[in-house]
Amino acid sequence: MINRIILFTIAISLLVSCSKHLHPIESGKKFVIYPQPPDTARIQFLTRISNSTDVAGKRKGFRRFILGTEEVRNIGKPYGVTVHNGKIYICDTFKRGIDIIDLSNNTFKEFIPTGQGALKIPLNCFLDEKGYLFIADADRKQIVVFTPDGDYFTSFGEKENFKPTDVFIYDNKIWVVNITGHQINVYNNDADYTLLKKFPNINIDSSNYLFSPTNIFVTNENVYVTDFGDFKIKKYSHDGKIIGTVGTYGENLGQFARPKGIAVDRESNLYVVDAGFENTQVFDKNGKLLMFFGGNYKGPGDLWLPAKVTIDYDNVQYFTKFVAPGFDLKYLILVTSQFGPDKLNIYGYVEKVEPESQH
Repeated sequence: MINRIILFTIAISLLVSCSKHLHPIESGKKFVIYPQPPDTARIQFLTRISNSTDVAGKRKGFRRFILGTEEVRNIGKPYGVTVHNGKIYICDTFKRGIDIIDLSNNTFKEFIPTGQGALKIPLNCFLDEKGYLFIADADRKQIVVFTPDGDYFTSFGEKENFKPTDVFIYDNKIWVVNITGHQINVYNNDADYTLLKKFPNINIDSSNYLFSPTNIFVTNENVYVTDFGDFKIKKYSHDGKIIGTVGTYGENLGQFARPKGIAVDRESNLYVVDAGFENTQVFDKNGKLLMFFGGNYKGPGDLWLPAKVTIDYDNVQYFTKFVAPGFDLKYLILVTSQFGPDKLNIYGYVEKVEPESQH
């Protein structure tokens, strides 16, 4: 009996010791950086996550003997992605659910609600400070809300002319993109989710009109909205006044073909995913193009029908091992690809380390 207990204890210790670090597939010996040398590297492709083994690693040796061969769970067709408290949440439209990657525990879980919380086309999601999960479901035509424990809480939206495509929470307000209503709906983040306002005014002749809004990002000063139908990113004040636009329709750098996901870093640089060019372009706070990365898929670092970009400053420690020597990782840039072998592409904004800082 004692021998069995000892063996069991050893087995558990081995299993625990095998799961201390994230195990995504490395991109290979050659580092993929942007822009190409001799220009100074700014962004590096770090790795990708496409299935559960990329997170937990494959079972080998004694661990495989104890647990057996694991079932590989793949990311289906990802769209939105967000990060909260060390976990990556991916809207999987193929599964009609959410793939959840726990970076600290190296786990990959599928959250596929049923009953009242059943999802149809979950495009984008966001978590508030309390851990409530808000999902923009374009087919349900509702924002669907779940508690931190994963229980269905409620759903809300307009009864008519409402199709949400993105959701963002800032300043205790819920900012929702309504593509059929050509507006941004702003709700109070309380028990009743009261509608506070809509903007801009519905006037097709106005310069601030939204033809086909798809994505949103809110900062302390501005509200950035992707207008897919006008091939621009439109910037508003919090009270809905138009401030300016970024980009135009075209095939040149700084122009857009199919703009989708957007994100803004702490320096007010704007990241824009373009599903037509299959890249991500970066603009400064004045709308000047700084650089781009990605491209039509040929290998690691490229994109295949990308949909969403998210910036994360809190979990760089899990990816520093992928950074090229002589560079410091400042923040993560996550971009989803709906097709191809690399579903969640993880890049890093890097800065060259000064020689004296390396010692």
